Amino acid sequence: MPKRTMQGVIVSDKNSKTRVVEVERKMMHPVLKKVIKRTKKYHAHDEENRTKSGDRVWIEETKPISKLKRWVVLKDEVKLS
Repeated sequence: MPKRTMQGVIVSDKNSKTRVVEVERKMMHPVLKKVIKRTKKYHAHDEENRTKSGDRVWIEETKPISKLKRWVVLKDEVKLS
């Protein structure tokens, strides 16, 4: 089974080797039939501490690393701010 990958923005880099990534998805509201945004935060492992807050990154699902970390940062893209 392939691993899931998602794209998001880093909102916190205060912990060592851990990044909090906010992923936004769009969905259709079941009653109103309008497109609405939903966000969720994931804790991702960044071994080299390369990424900083505000970076757009790809994260990939992996085996559990700690209590909250089940994702790893794959690559970083352009800084948004």
